[in-house]
Amino acid sequence: MVKSKILRVILIIIGFISLGLGAVGVILPILPTAPFLLLTSFCFVRSSEKFNRWFLNSKLYKKYLENFAKHKVMTLKGELILLILVSAMLTTTMVLINNKVMTIVFVCLIALKYLYFVSCVKPVTKEKYYKLKEGEECA
Repeated sequence: MVKSKILRVILIIIGFISLGLGAVGVILPILPTAPFLLLTSFCFVRSSEKFNRWFLNSKLYKKYLENFAKHKVMTLKGELILLILVSAMLTTTMVLINNKVMTIVFVCLIALKYLYFVSCVKPVTKEKYYKLKEGEECA
C-alpha cells in the first residue's frame, strides 16, 4: 500500500477512471475490458483496502478477471483480443512519441507482454473456463 496521501488519491482516481472505461468496454466491443479492469485492480490494491475489497466482490471482477487472477487462464479468444488491443495501444503510443529510447522501451514491453502470456497464461476452452468459474476442477 502506498504511504503518500496524494499518490493514494491519484491511484484511486485512476482506478475509478479505468473501472469506468472497463465497464464501457463491456458494452462497446471496440474498447477492451480486461486491461482496464487489471489497471483498476492494480490501483486499488496499492491505494485502498476498502476499494480493493469492493472491487474484488463486484460482478465485473468476478465475470472478467477472477479466473485470470486465481487460475492464470483465459479463453484463447479473450487472450488474443487482449494481446492485439494492448499491442495496438502500445504501438500507437510508441509511434506518437517518436523517441528512440522510448521506442526501445515500448518494444521491450510488447515482447515481455507476449512472453508472459505465452509462458504463464494457459488458454482454455470456454467450457473449461466456465467450469473453473463455477468452482469445478478441470483436468
